Amino acid sequence: MTISRRKLIEPQITPFYHVINRCVRRAYLCGDDPYNGKNYQYRRGWIVNKIKQLAAVFCIDVCAYAVMSNHYHLVLKIDTEQQQKLTPEAVISRWLQLFSGHPIAVDFLKEGQIGADKQQALSTLVAEWQQRLGSISWFMRCLNEEIARKSNKEDQCKGAFWEGRFKSQALLDEQALLSCIMYVDLNPIRAGVTPSLEQSDFTSIQQRIREYNQTKTPSKPSLSNKSHFQLLPFVGAEHQAKKAGINFAFADYLELIDWTGRCIRNDKKGFIAPNQPKILQQMGITPDAWLEHREQFMEHYANVSGRWSRMCAFKQHIGGHWCKGKSASHQLHPN
Repeated sequence: MTISRRKLIEPQITPFYHVINRCVRRAYLCGDDPYNGKNYQYRRGWIVNKIKQLAAVFCIDVCAYAVMSNHYHLVLKIDTEQQQKLTPEAVISRWLQLFSGHPIAVDFLKEGQIGADKQQALSTLVAEWQQRLGSISWFMRCLNEEIARKSNKEDQCKGAFWEGRFKSQALLDEQALLSCIMYVDLNPIRAGVTPSLEQSDFTSIQQRIREYNQTKTPSKPSLSNKSHFQLLPFVGAEHQAKKAGINFAFADYLELIDWTGRCIRNDKKGFIAPNQPKILQQMGITPDAWLEHREQFMEHYANVSGRWSRMCAFKQHIGGHWCKGKSASHQLHPN
């Protein structure tokens, strides 16, 4: 039985979510179309550019993304603290970047004040828009609708471009978050699309590697790619007082994803080194358990991932009676 979207996304329980959407009609509406011989790879750039715009407007951080030829993945974090701190002016200004605003809101932004008779209407609008600016459903709606309209116009057709609104998975702890980010970043390699992380176009791992290389060679000119935008940073090696982010050191993540990708791509024959990466050692996860979990992340879980007790509590909270992924969760959380 389908569960309501508002129950599946609960920022009070976890701010992290994995969302997926897939094309319909034909299999490669963002890649090489075997039916007409056309290449639509540039549409993947449309998606990344739109994600960039929405990340600047919404109070939602992008942890990872991978745009494939017939689907895309996002790992998002809802920033409720930023959302709650928005002033009415900031809310209206952000909303008007996406939609034509209500005349009362437009007048308030221009004049800085409105009559007392319109104040209640303005407060209602601002409260509604502020709530939407922290909503993954609205984020995805803005993303999917524009891409569908542009593609349908180009294809001179009507109808659904996407399979549905989107699928989501709640990520309840750091193990689930790390495993999911790596699943997303390694998607092109798993699909046999690219041989290396550096060549994984339209992915967050390619962007992070380029940014990391730039910090090592600051004399290089900054990236001019208009799809480049700020991802939620890895902050595991930084002081706790610094900006919040993903609680792992990026150097450790690079070591782990390179090791994991080589093992899976070469059927474990391309094992880089016999020692485990630091992140795995800290978590007490065996190499075999980690590789199996990352390879089969989507198959192991339904709409929630994390420690088994928290998964059951989350499922009970949203009104479900069955939870998928017990053995996988125990592998990833051995203690």
